[in-house]
Amino acid sequence: MATLALPRLAPRRLLRRLPDFILLLALSFACCYPFIWTLGIAVGNGEQVFDFPPPLWPKDAGWQHFAAVWDAIPLGRFLWNSLCISGLTTLGTLAVSALAAFPLAKLRFRGRQLVFYAIIATLLLPSEINFISNYVTITRLGLDDSRLGVVLPSIAGAFGIYLMKHAFEDIPDEIVDAARMDGANDWQVFWRICLPLARPYLATLGIFTLVWSWNVYVWPSVVLKTPDLYPLSVGVLYLKGAFATSTRMVAAGAVLAILPVLAVFVFCQRYLMRGMDGAVK
Repeated sequence: MATLALPRLAPRRLLRRLPDFILLLALSFACCYPFIWTLGIAVGNGEQVFDFPPPLWPKDAGWQHFAAVWDAIPLGRFLWNSLCISGLTTLGTLAVSALAAFPLAKLRFRGRQLVFYAIIATLLLPSEINFISNYVTITRLGLDDSRLGVVLPSIAGAFGIYLMKHAFEDIPDEIVDAARMDGANDWQVFWRICLPLARPYLATLGIFTLVWSWNVYVWPSVVLKTPDLYPLSVGVLYLKGAFATSTRMVAAGAVLAILPVLAVFVFCQRYLMRGMDGAVK
C-alpha cells in the first residue's frame, strides 16, 4: 500500500525562512495577546488583575464570571440586537456598494472620474464629522431610537464602493461586450455577469463590514435611547456601571462580545484571502 510522503523543506531553505517564521510568530502573539490576557482576567478568581508582567493564564481559573454576566444583563437581547444591526448593515453595504460601483467601473458617462474622486475624498474625513448631520436627518425621518436609524447612515461608504469598483474593473470588458451583443441590458450584465464573478470581493467586503458593525459603539450609543435596543457593544458597558470594582466581570462581558464575530472571521477567512487575491483568475 502506497504511503503519502509529506514534502520537506531543505535545511538551507528552512534556515533562510526561519527569520520569517520567527517574525510571523512574534506578530501573531502580539495580535492575540490582548484577547488571551482579557480571557485570563475573565476566568481568574484572584485580585491580582494588574500584575506586571501579567500572567498568561491564572492558576485559579474558573468560569463563574461568565454565568454572572449572563444573569446581570440581558445578554441574549443584546446579542439579538447586534445580529440584526450587523446583518442589516452588511446586506445594505453590499447592495449599495455594488450598485454604486458598477456604473463607475463599466459604464461611460461624463463626470464619472469626478464622482469617484469625490467619493474617495470622503475617506480623508473622520467618521465623527458626519454625526451631527446624520443625527438631524435620522431625527427628521423619525428613525431615532430605532435599529434602522443605526443602520441607514452606515450602509454607504467609500471603502466598499472602491473595493467593488476594483472588482468590476478586473472583469474583462470582452465578457461584458459579449453579453451586450447577446442582447443583455445593463441590469442583466450587472446581475448575471459581473456580480457572480465578484463574489470573492463581496465576501471580503461582507466580512469587513460585519466585524466593523459588530464592534461599533459611538453611533448606536448616540441614536439609541431605549436599553432594550442596545447592541452588545453598548450593552456590555452596563457592567462597568453595575460592577465598577469587578474588572473580571467587565472582561468576561468583553470576551462574550468578541467570540461571535471571532468565530465568523475564523470560518470565513478563506473567502477573505480569496477576495484579496482577486475576483477573476
